[in-house]
Amino acid sequence: MLSPMLKIKILSLIFVFFLTSACSKDESVDPNDSNNVNVFDNRQSTGSSAHDILSDNTFTSMRIELVYVEGYEPTETAVNNFISFLTDRIHKPLGISLNKRAITSPGKTTYSIEDIAQIEREQREIYNNGSIIAIWAYFTDGKSDKDTADNITLGTAYWNTSFVIFEETLRGLSNSPLEPNRNLLETTVINHEFGHLLGLTNLGSPMQTAHEDSEHENHCNVNNCLMYWATEYAVGIGNMTGVPQLDAQCIADLKANGGK
Repeated sequence: MLSPMLKIKILSLIFVFFLTSACSKDESVDPNDSNNVNVFDNRQSTGSSAHDILSDNTFTSMRIELVYVEGYEPTETAVNNFISFLTDRIHKPLGISLNKRAITSPGKTTYSIEDIAQIEREQREIYNNGSIIAIWAYFTDGKSDKDTADNITLGTAYWNTSFVIFEETLRGLSNSPLEPNRNLLETTVINHEFGHLLGLTNLGSPMQTAHEDSEHENHCNVNNCLMYWATEYAVGIGNMTGVPQLDAQCIADLKANGGK
């Protein structure tokens, strides 16, 4: 059993690293068409659909297919915060709808991105259709195969309309003494990963000013921005009191690419 001081040290290290390890561009996952469904448009590289998500030029509404492993449903507060984040940044005059359902565990303790992509291939039901753009959000049990002693993955954006949250890992790091509130941590990770689908940073929404972190690709170099590679708090992660927001440069990038 870990001592309290060792646990604090580990948690602090995890929180410093989770955003840099949490996100990913396209990880060379091959598209795989399925029966009579045009899935190709939803299996492109991360950030490539940023303009379509942000603007109403092609898609005037959005459907989010939120799928979670039984027992690992995200909090209602985090989901509501996510919808508010979208409403503040994207133009979808005919609205944003949410379809939420549970699936049984795939039965693994560790998942690669290819594993996650295969689960999507088997389970995803909603794809782009007419003027509706579709988003796949998956909350899984188990942990990422990218986890190391210093880097713990809480989420990954891996296709143009797809992201995964490693909910079991996230729950293990929240809602206990010296740990952040789960609503705040979930909201932060969800919004950060969706930020990559919006093309941030320099990932599909062209930068209006240079603000990509030279040492952490596709992340903002402003340390209090949602898209910064890490989020640091002076008194430790137990004092996480709010969800990081997008800085002015990231917002400018989104506005220039069709967003709000």
